[in-house]
Amino acid sequence: MDWLLQLFNQDSVPHTLLILSLVISTGLILGRLSLAGIQLGIAGVLFSGLIFGHFKISINAEVMHFVREFGLVLFVYAIGLQVGPSFVSSFFRYGLRLNGMAAVVVLLGALITVLISAFGNIPIPVAVGLFSGATTNTPSLAAAQQVLGSLPGINTETLKMPGLGYAVAYPFGIVGIILSMLLTKRLFKIDIADETQRFDDKQQQQARVPIWKDLRVENPNLNGLKPSQIPYFASMKVVMTRIMHNGEVEVAGQDSRLAVGDTIRLVGEREQLEQLKILIGPESDIDLKQVASNLQSKRLVVTDKTAINQTIGSLCLMYGVIISRIHRPDVEFSPTSAVHLQFGDELHVVGSPEALTSIEKALGNSLEEINHPQIVPIFIGITLGILLGSLPLYLPGMPSAVKLGMAGGPLLVAIMLSRIGNWGTMTWHLPKSSNIILKDIGIVLFLACVGLHSGDQFIATLIGGDGVYWMACAALITLLPLLIIAAIARAVFKLNFLSLCGLLAGSMTDPPALAFANNLSPSAAVSMTYATVYPLVMILRIIAAQLIILLMN
Repeated sequence: MDWLLQLFNQDSVPHTLLILSLVISTGLILGRLSLAGIQLGIAGVLFSGLIFGHFKISINAEVMHFVREFGLVLFVYAIGLQVGPSFVSSFFRYGLRLNGMAAVVVLLGALITVLISAFGNIPIPVAVGLFSGATTNTPSLAAAQQVLGSLPGINTETLKMPGLGYAVAYPFGIVGIILSMLLTKRLFKIDIADETQRFDDKQQQQARVPIWKDLRVENPNLNGLKPSQIPYFASMKVVMTRIMHNGEVEVAGQDSRLAVGDTIRLVGEREQLEQLKILIGPESDIDLKQVASNLQSKRLVVTDKTAINQTIGSLCLMYGVIISRIHRPDVEFSPTSAVHLQFGDELHVVGSPEALTSIEKALGNSLEEINHPQIVPIFIGITLGILLGSLPLYLPGMPSAVKLGMAGGPLLVAIMLSRIGNWGTMTWHLPKSSNIILKDIGIVLFLACVGLHSGDQFIATLIGGDGVYWMACAALITLLPLLIIAAIARAVFKLNFLSLCGLLAGSMTDPPALAFANNLSPSAAVSMTYATVYPLVMILRIIAAQLIILLMN
């Protein structure tokens, strides 16, 4: 057994890998344990690290610092790729109100943190840890520690404080979000079934998902016109996919001509199609898809590099097909001929079997390719992120240059690259499964190192120090912003309760609270609102944690 004792005590590569693996594996098991229906989730790795650190089972300090920073970079880069595509679109598509209220939750929490530090005699490093733990936001803790470590005169003991504050505040952070939902439900006497029905009714009225309609041409002014000569189609983003003339159905191409008595299939949003019925004619009793024995439809995925950046119009003209819909992350729409393809686009294509076979070869349609990430763009993005994070920024009133750091730089670069989508044949697209692996590996490495680093002081702080006082302060940071915004959202803006729960969970970027809210109703309202505010809130919390340290330094 001597070899095993040496393995635990020697400062070596096997020792480092063993300790990290034990901390992470036991922490993930701990995170799955349920207490009153609440789980720590991935934060269990932090508490596992604290336990190991308390018993003086740790790793080399320099190696720990590298692993922590490396894990941080992987995590925030994956987060940026995840939230980037929907960041701008969700902000404007669903209105400023939800994002505005979520931003106020972040700002109120930061303000309460600053006041608690100033008047409650709590050091800023601890206060910013309470801010991150009370809002269950690990990236903000990572950003705060990175900025704190870059300040002059910061010793090792000070660097432990944010992790201690985070660990003390985190458990009630989860409970507090759920408690705020229950208090709001009781205060406003919410009927979940009624709220679900109201949301579903509103969604049906505002549905913007493309649908199809078969219309019979009765307007004589359309006789002999080509689809391109009817300006309403392009302006309303409606696509004509099929046409039945003299009993025969064919793909509607650029040279197709309408005639009175024809039946045409249009794809677009419900409201636009209803308006076009006035121009063209009533809905037909004929289902063109059933009649057309020579036409088929198929969903194809763009994976071939040569197809990237080609236009819809050029593909339709080249292969004699119609592309009626494009599905991208968070959005499905009917494209115009000028829309360029991106890697990973899912196309709904209509055409003859021969034409579909030809265009499938051109597009790639390879599930293996879509699930296989490109490694080179990942490291190019990380390189650019580190360069941006290391760039000194001189701001008025700041005693020294400000840097985005290893949290802010890779995050912003990943957001920008995900918005670009493709750079020639190089794609910044990262398959969902690959993104999850990259993100989870990064965060567990970071949390394991934070726990090991702070573990020697955690129990003493919790029992014999200011742990209980810190918990009370963290409870204020959690509850006050949520209850204030919940009351305003419900009383003033009449926000649906399910959407309100999604707002509260999203403003804290908290998956356990999201899971609890989703169990209230099968409606998609909670998840939709959560996804809407999540990107902005994630960025604001990272920035807020850094500013709290810089402004109070």
